[in-house]
Amino acid sequence: MTERFVVIPVGQSDNGFPEEEEEEEEDEGHRDSVPEDDGEEEGTVGDADREGVMPILEYSREPNKYGDGNPKESSPFINNTDNDKGTLYDGKNMALFEEEMDSNPMVSSLLSNLANYTNLTQGVREHEEADEEEGAKKKAVKSPQMGTFIGVYLPCLQNILGVILFLRMTWIVGTAGILESFIIVAMCCTCTMLTAISMSAIATNGVVPAGGSYYMISRSLGPEFGGAVGLCFYLGTTFAGAMYILGTIEILITYIVPTAAIFKAETKEEEPAALLNNMRVYGTCCLALMALVVFVGVKYVNKLALVFLACVVLSILAIYAGVIKTIFDPPDFPICLLGNRSLQNHNFDKCLKTEEIDNETVPTKLWGLFCDSQYLNATCNDYFRDNEVTQIQGIPGLLSGVISENMWSTYGPSGMLVEKMDFPSKPASNTSMDAYLPYVANDIATFFTLLVGIYFPSVTGIMAGSNRSGDLRDAQKSIPVGTILAIATTTFIYLSCVVLFGACIDGTVLRDKFGDSVKGNLVIGTLSWPSPWVIVIGSFFSCCGAGLQSLTGAPRLLQAIARDGIVPFLEVFGHGKANGEPTWALLLTALICETGILIASLDAVAPILSMFFLMCYLFVNLACALQTLLRTPNWRPRFKFYHWALSFLGMSLCLALMFISSWYYALVAMMIAGCIYKYIEYRGAEKEWGDGIRGISLNAARYALMRLEEADPHTKNWRPQVLVLLNVDSEMGVKHPRLLSFTTQLKAGKGLTIVGNVLEGTYLTKENDSKRADANIKTAMTAEKTKGFCHVVVSSNLRDGFSHLIQSAGLGGMKHNTVLMAWPGTWKQSNDPASWKNFIETIRETTAAHQALLVAKNVDSFPTNQDRLGEGTIDVWWIVHDGGLLMLLPFLLRQHKVWRKCKMRIFTVAQMDDNSIQMKKDLQTFLYHLRLDAEVEVVEMHDSDISAFTYEKTLVMEQRSQMLKQMQLSRTEREREIQSITDESRHSIRRKNQDGASGSTSSSTRRQSEGAGRKREDAMEDEAQLIHDRNTASHAAMNDKADAAPDRVHMTWTKEKFFTERNRHRGGEPNANMGVRDLFNMKPEWESLNQSNVRRMHTAVKLNEVVVNKSQGAHLVLLNMPGPPKNRGGDENYMEFLEVLLEGLNRVLLVRGGGREVITIYS
Repeated sequence: MTERFVVIPVGQSDNGFPEEEEEEEEDEGHRDSVPEDDGEEEGTVGDADREGVMPILEYSREPNKYGDGNPKESSPFINNTDNDKGTLYDGKNMALFEEEMDSNPMVSSLLSNLANYTNLTQGVREHEEADEEEGAKKKAVKSPQMGTFIGVYLPCLQNILGVILFLRMTWIVGTAGILESFIIVAMCCTCTMLTAISMSAIATNGVVPAGGSYYMISRSLGPEFGGAVGLCFYLGTTFAGAMYILGTIEILITYIVPTAAIFKAETKEEEPAALLNNMRVYGTCCLALMALVVFVGVKYVNKLALVFLACVVLSILAIYAGVIKTIFDPPDFPICLLGNRSLQNHNFDKCLKTEEIDNETVPTKLWGLFCDSQYLNATCNDYFRDNEVTQIQGIPGLLSGVISENMWSTYGPSGMLVEKMDFPSKPASNTSMDAYLPYVANDIATFFTLLVGIYFPSVTGIMAGSNRSGDLRDAQKSIPVGTILAIATTTFIYLSCVVLFGACIDGTVLRDKFGDSVKGNLVIGTLSWPSPWVIVIGSFFSCCGAGLQSLTGAPRLLQAIARDGIVPFLEVFGHGKANGEPTWALLLTALICETGILIASLDAVAPILSMFFLMCYLFVNLACALQTLLRTPNWRPRFKFYHWALSFLGMSLCLALMFISSWYYALVAMMIAGCIYKYIEYRGAEKEWGDGIRGISLNAARYALMRLEEADPHTKNWRPQVLVLLNVDSEMGVKHPRLLSFTTQLKAGKGLTIVGNVLEGTYLTKENDSKRADANIKTAMTAEKTKGFCHVVVSSNLRDGFSHLIQSAGLGGMKHNTVLMAWPGTWKQSNDPASWKNFIETIRETTAAHQALLVAKNVDSFPTNQDRLGEGTIDVWWIVHDGGLLMLLPFLLRQHKVWRKCKMRIFTVAQMDDNSIQMKKDLQTFLYHLRLDAEVEVVEMHDSDISAFTYEKTLVMEQRSQMLKQMQLSRTEREREIQSITDESRHSIRRKNQDGASGSTSSSTRRQSEGAGRKREDAMEDEAQLIHDRNTASHAAMNDKADAAPDRVHMTWTKEKFFTERNRHRGGEPNANMGVRDLFNMKPEWESLNQSNVRRMHTAVKLNEVVVNKSQGAHLVLLNMPGPPKNRGGDENYMEFLEVLLEGLNRVLLVRGGGREVITIYS
């Protein structure tokens, strides 16, 4: 008894098979340790691996049932072939050839591979086998064994050679001449060869799974280009199916069974319409039959693949054999000429006007076609009467010298008669009846570009090898070699056919598209040996096979695109039968194919599919050129014989051929691809495939950044590049999303927007919070349609974080020049002064960095992007000139549909010595030169005494400031107590601190009093900027309104003062008495006030009065933002000044310029 190890997946029965199959396997015996599934699309994976179970090793002592005493262990490698090599021969009969088996396989093996030949794309056979063996044990997957010849060369050969060669090649040679036909073939073949070189480079740069060319393009150029070109390639393949079906029907009803035509022409002019209707009816029936075959099972197509290939090869060989035979024995296919005009040889058997029968001259059937009766005295056509009938050989032979006659082109309009140029002929006086006579004529207008479009489909099919890379033993070697050899072979066949057809066949026969002059025979068939039927039958089955393969390949291509999920409305076509067969995709393919069949003309359908294939090839070349030029690190193809210049040449040739073939079809194809591209881009393709377009973007961005770094932007190019400082809550949600809405309205998608956020802590502890905040901010940006970048910074404190953002956000020349932030609305209620201190420090940072600053107050009341503000105004209060940003911002906002209906008003302040009338005229002229539409108003302000209300406000502010300082000192004392070691030292430290605090407070007050005298001169300057309104009623109303504010500040008002003020307010005493009483009550406290603060408060109060009076109903108020004090001791006072300045206004945007001009009157 032998011993061996068996791999047993966990979850299966002891015998190594799944439990539900155990009974069946006991009958059949152990054929394998682990059953494998051949339905996998990528690689060969056993059931254990597929189900995610862990295989274990079990020691088995049962007899080895393999019979040879040696256990056959499975290799861990997917493509292992070590065990398979021993199966190429059996026993000792062939031991003499043992060492040559690797390079020279046995004939039996070769024939077996030929019998198993298939031209189907990867995955088709697996689907069919899964369908066929449903419910039974599945065969073990064999490693891919196809080589270059079977796997790539033959499928490419079969796909390239096809309907155009058999049905249109002779007509193209006759119409364009040998020289121009040679150019057409050379151009098209060069295009496909260059594309094959690029494709080989891409295909050998990693594994190409099912999807072939679509996969290559999408992974190289991105989902947008991949989806657009993939769908174009799908449409091309579908229309190719229509073209092959039309070719099949044309052969059937024109050459095989002409009597099967349903629609029959009574007269010659009805023949084209009858032919098209027959094509539509039979083509639809043929399409339905082929679609049914593909739906039922493509295994039938697979079985017939070798038959179809044999038909193509035999047809080609028959042509060459016939050419050789014409050297010594040309075939007998006479054609009848009337003068120099070729005649349709259908309704007469003798090329004679009259003939002698029993010594009597009798008119022939030909006479009856041109004369009104069968009598010799009948009235005949003038041309028939004046010219003789001549019979010549249609196939004069290779050595006849006819090649010189066929060298040049004979293009002409539709209906032009086919004539032999070197024959004598008397011109007809009346040609009106020629269309009704049995002459051979052009059915369509012919010109060079048309023939290019008709011929190009005959060189497509080069992707057949790359589409089946999973079935190849060595895809990276086989695809380049097999594809390029197939193109070289077909190029030789086409070029040789051009020369041989021109050298063997008479020009009149070549230009006869349907063989009417040779009794309805296929023209290329007349040249073949041993019989024309070899070509007719061969081309018929070849077209059938090509049509079936198109209907098999196109749905799978659509299924691959749908399963990628880049085109949402196509996702339904990713589903199919249980075994993966694309049922819905097949239905759509059949419907699109039917549109091509309804066109019914092979010559009209060919240029359509030429466009789609050319576009696909163009992007293959573009992908290779881009990857090469960008030097992507992952670009390491094993195929080395490529260059970006060759790819670029191939791309240019594809583009040229598109417009040469049909410029309007080219534009339509590009429009379709462009629409699909924009649709995928609009829906947001979330796939990231490391594509080349991203590489282009990176290189272009680097180049642009380097250019921007060279110099600062000119004033004409200045626009706000905004850094938005956004806060998040404890759940990492965005606090003020309207700040993003305002950014969108201000930027309208133009320029740079960076949304910054700072989290307090260290990155190691806040990493998850940082990622959550980043994701939430990006979600909010998407919701508010803010196009820009998000930057979340984790810093030890918020102040440093904001400083880092202001300094380092952006890159190179793409740095922000404007900071947008929200007004800290809760700074008064907050016990922590850090909120307003950080705000003021941010203002100082932006000023030091020469950046503009925008502060939005009540930002949550700003309009959303969905709002549409009605008639209203955007009011600009231009107090000081800071570069013109105040006037530029309303213009930018009005570009957005939210603010579009708002009018712009500009207010400026006239001082005592100013001429307000002249100021208004000058400002209007200035705005006219700036091309800004705005109403102008000059507000005249006079100096006024500082009111008691202003003094009281200042007193409240300073006392609050002192209290905050005391609170801060108390906090400092507590911190120092914690740091003390002994009770004695704590006592000492506390006493010392208290003494120092009181001393510093008194010295600070003393310094302020001494400084008041020094600042009196500055006071005169500041007084000139104080603003006053002559409307005293409004002034009194503002005072009454503002007087309520101290009621809430309990630290300033004594109890007695509170009651006095309340009684005075209720009594409604006159303003003068109020002022006197304030003067009497407050005078002792006023003397200790800092006079600079008093003057600043006076400015804030008076400016607030006039702004509220003029702009309280405005949709938005833009106001110059005064700078913070240089002495940081007055920061809290600065916040009070701004609070008073903005009181009573709803939407306010404080604007502080960056120190440079941002608007100019010059173009």
